[in-house]
Amino acid sequence: MKAARYYGRGQIQIDNIPEPTLTPGSVGIEVAWCGICGTDLHEYLEGPIFCPQPGQRHAASGESLPVTLGHEFSGTVYAVGPGVEDIAPGQRVVVEPYIVRDDVDTGPTSKDYHLSKDLGVIGLSGRGGGLGERIVVEQRWVHPIPDSLPLDQAALVEPLSVAYHAVERSEVSKGAVAVVGGAGPIGLLTSAVLKALGATVIVSELSSLRRQKALDTGVADYVLDPREIDVTQEVFRLTEGRGADVAFECSSAQPVLDTLVDALKPAGILVVIGIWGDRAGIDMFKIVVKEIDLRGAFAYVNSYPAVIKLLGSGAIDLQPFVTHRIGLDGLISEGFDTLLHHSESAVKIIVSPSGKGL
Repeated sequence: MKAARYYGRGQIQIDNIPEPTLTPGSVGIEVAWCGICGTDLHEYLEGPIFCPQPGQRHAASGESLPVTLGHEFSGTVYAVGPGVEDIAPGQRVVVEPYIVRDDVDTGPTSKDYHLSKDLGVIGLSGRGGGLGERIVVEQRWVHPIPDSLPLDQAALVEPLSVAYHAVERSEVSKGAVAVVGGAGPIGLLTSAVLKALGATVIVSELSSLRRQKALDTGVADYVLDPREIDVTQEVFRLTEGRGADVAFECSSAQPVLDTLVDALKPAGILVVIGIWGDRAGIDMFKIVVKEIDLRGAFAYVNSYPAVIKLLGSGAIDLQPFVTHRIGLDGLISEGFDTLLHHSESAVKIIVSPSGKGL
């Protein structure tokens, strides 16, 4: 089968590799669609990060380079291994792409398995990936989806879960005012979750195309261009001088972080979702005297069931966020290059490894 394989920084090849083998307790999935994530771009430009280091085996997967990429994917079950219950061939599913140690509690009440020691990610650290035609995954990570959710949209369950977890971390309530800094894929999806939960959403974004996407999709009540307007002043004007209740940093950009600190009300909550490649600076005096609550939000934990339920209810429509559909052979030229050099023109690029969806 064909698969996109990561060999190291700047090195990705489309290889022909053997199909994965079913094992007890595992599920075989024919991948329908796989999204290209910002993490994939970081691995390509700056890695290995989550991928194994050259000459070493990853602590969670035990695998070394090359590894198959892709952790945002949907597909159809083609076979199940011995001992698998409640999942059958023909079911449409998504995958929570974690690799954890055997002694980690991943039950429905766990709140921290995503922070466990030696955590790995399917599609980055080994165990196959969604940028291959087929994959075999442990049953505990496989989530059936309703028939009402198309497989192309289902590929966005993973990034939507990132947004959902971040909103959970903010403890936002209905009627709250939220400022989202950055309208890339995670910023837009965070805005979508906030709107679904009844918040008023203010988005700050430089790109005119992404600002328009925020308006067209209805995920923002107000969309601001920080080059044209003082975002902090406008937030205070819109909130009658109070400031925002919560803010979400989705850009990994210092000016955005600074603006969000200023735009929050006293005792407001700032959630940082962006993965920062460099050390950030923060005005600790403002954090202290405003009693700002600064929180990180990493990935997700037991978020998939709630996100799938939210999508099944129709509260969020993911279709407008899929802006490009490509085949595996165009991964670099049509996918990575677009996101690296023309990112303002794309929200989510999804890939059909087999080409059947094109």
